Amino acid sequence: MASVNVNSLCVHFGGNEVISNLDLEVMEGEFLVLLGPSGCGKSTLLHSIAGLIEIAGGSIEIGGQDMTQAEPSERGIGMVFQSYALYPNMTVERNMSFGLRVAGTPKAEIERRVARTADMLQLQPLLERKPSQLSGGQRQRVAIGRALVRQADVFLFDEPLSNLDAKLRGELRRELKLLHKSLGSTMIYVTHDQVEAMTLASRIVIMRSGKIQQIGAPSEVYERPGNLFVAGFIGAPCMNFLHGVLRSDHSGYSLACSGVALDIESYGFLAPPVNEMGVILGIRPEDLRIHEGGALRAIVSLIEPMGAHYVVWLDFGGNPLSCIIAGALHFKVDAEVQFSIDVGRISLFDRESEQRL
Repeated sequence: MASVNVNSLCVHFGGNEVISNLDLEVMEGEFLVLLGPSGCGKSTLLHSIAGLIEIAGGSIEIGGQDMTQAEPSERGIGMVFQSYALYPNMTVERNMSFGLRVAGTPKAEIERRVARTADMLQLQPLLERKPSQLSGGQRQRVAIGRALVRQADVFLFDEPLSNLDAKLRGELRRELKLLHKSLGSTMIYVTHDQVEAMTLASRIVIMRSGKIQQIGAPSEVYERPGNLFVAGFIGAPCMNFLHGVLRSDHSGYSLACSGVALDIESYGFLAPPVNEMGVILGIRPEDLRIHEGGALRAIVSLIEPMGAHYVVWLDFGGNPLSCIIAGALHFKVDAEVQFSIDVGRISLFDRESEQRL
């Protein structure tokens, strides 16, 4: 295991600044996921740690040693790419052992490492096959095994599951989680898939335009997003947003939103606002409840069956709201329904800065 520290990292591609003064600390043994939309700089950050691209400024430490100018082979890392990048003319065993053989590792040690890794990844029956004889999931396991046999201090994964179908992604997600539990190694994983991030990560780093928006445990970034971008990016369906006005006086706080007043006395403000300000109210779909006696009214505009639950879309005074319903439905499209909001779980954002209040 080894920690990774990135200090004031700057990366330029041509005249474009892709990453600017980025700081990140990865603790020993954690599974850190870099999450964000395409082009946000997450793969660039990973490749900088690996030493695969030239950086314009800053430093990178791995295991407490400055590796800023070190060659990739000197950094003690194992890397798995989106592409399997297997040698088509070599067997699974030869693909996994190739790097060790080039490095001059003794034959007995190579056999021991390959056998151990093959057992962990359920590859033992496939060792004599060539990549063309494997499924996509098996090929990706071989690519992961090739990194694991190096017994690296840090493992880097660059969207390794994005080429697989949904079923295989689910299976390999579970295997990766169990693998991390078994090895206890430091792992940094890049994805744009929030399901992968939420299920795999010890901590999630959410990025946008080369900058870190929020770092935290999956439950933290989901339940208390730090800004409007994080709130809208995490969650499926995404968080509902309504514009409102927040007022504060000697009697407390009041929120007027779409013609409705909401009691937000229990809201935990990061910095108490003063007077009156425009805000955006964020509500997770599971925190809307359709029931008789609800204080609010809306029209059902769409119902999406999702197997174990339904996603119900409401027209609330011209504002679309999504709601997750488990169990049987007792209404149809175009029906008027009553609903309520769990105000203890809402998020409020400053309309100007888009930061959490």
